[in-house]
Amino acid sequence: MDGRYEPVESPDDTTVFPYHDLTPPTTADVARARKVVTRYLPETPLVRSEHLSAALSADVYLKRDDTLPTGAFKVRGGVTLVSSLDDEFRDRGLVTASSGNHGLSIAWAGREFDVPVTIGVPEGANAGKVAAMERLGADVRQHGPDYDAAREHVEQLAIETGKRYVHSGNEPKLLAGVGTAGLEVVEELPDVDRLYCPVGGGTAAVGYCLTVGAVTDADVIGVQSAAAPAMHRAYHEDTLAPHDRMETSAEGVATRVPFALTMGLLRDGLADFELVSEAAIRDAVARLFTEERIVMEGACGTAVAAALEADDIAGETVVLPVSGRNIDRAKLDAFLAEYADAA
Repeated sequence: MDGRYEPVESPDDTTVFPYHDLTPPTTADVARARKVVTRYLPETPLVRSEHLSAALSADVYLKRDDTLPTGAFKVRGGVTLVSSLDDEFRDRGLVTASSGNHGLSIAWAGREFDVPVTIGVPEGANAGKVAAMERLGADVRQHGPDYDAAREHVEQLAIETGKRYVHSGNEPKLLAGVGTAGLEVVEELPDVDRLYCPVGGGTAAVGYCLTVGAVTDADVIGVQSAAAPAMHRAYHEDTLAPHDRMETSAEGVATRVPFALTMGLLRDGLADFELVSEAAIRDAVARLFTEERIVMEGACGTAVAAALEADDIAGETVVLPVSGRNIDRAKLDAFLAEYADAA
C-alpha cells in the first residue's frame, strides 16, 4: 500500500492520515465555504418560538437546519468537503463512521458529486438513518456497539483500501461548511445575546463560535448530555482522554473520544459548556413537538433543555439550533408518552 495512506501521529485517540489538514479554520474560511454551500443547499429559516419565548420571558429563535435535504445540519460540511475532493480519491471513494447524520451528509454529497461512499455505523443504529443513507447509494456497514467502535473499524478499512477517510471532526472543510448556518443567523439576527448549541464531536458548536461568537457580542454555550460527557470533560479539564461513560439515548451527541481540532476551537470560542440530564433532553424533544409540532432529535434537545434551565435568560435574544429531525419513531413515541404522563 502506498505510504500516503498509512496513519500519521494523531493529536487525539482517533486515526488521522497525511491528507488530513489540522489547521483550524477561520471565519474567512466559513465565508468561502458559503459560496459552495449556497450553490447546492437552501438557506434555512430562523423562526421565533412562541412557546419558548413565553416560557423563558425571552425572544427565542430556532435555526431550522432540520429543513435541509438530509434533515440535519451536517450536509453543509459534506458538500463543502466533497466538492473540493482531490481527484485521486474520486474513484477510490470515501469511507467514514457515523451515528447517522454525518453519514447522511457524506452520502448525499457523494451522490451529488458521483463519489462512492462507505459508511460504518454502530450495530443497532437508527434504522431510519441507515435506510436513508442506503437510498442515497452508500454502502452501509454495521459494526460494534457504538460510534467509536464503528469509527475504529472504518479507520482500519481506510488503511486497507486506500479510500479517503472522512474524519467526523478533524476536517477543516467540514467545520467551515457547517459554520455557514451561523453566517445566516448573523445576517438575520445580529443582536443575538446567546446561542446554545449541542455538542457531540463539536462541529456545529465550532461553526457557531467562528460566526455568531466571533462576529457578534453573543455568548455561544455548548451543551452535552451528562450521560455522555467526553467533550465536556475535555473542555473543562484540558484533556483529550476518552471518557468511559457513553449512555445517552441521543445518538447525535453519543461519543466517548474528544477530537483535537474541534476541542481546540471550542476552548477558545465557547463562553461556557454545560451538561443536561437525559430526562431534560426527553422533556425538551417532547415539549417542542407537543407545543409547536417540531420534530427534533435528542441532540437538539440538549440546547432546549439548557435554555429552559437557565436562571438569567429573561429579556435576552436567544438562538437554539434545530440541528436534526431524524429521530427514531419509537423513541419519539416514548418521549411523548413520558411527557404526557408528567403533565
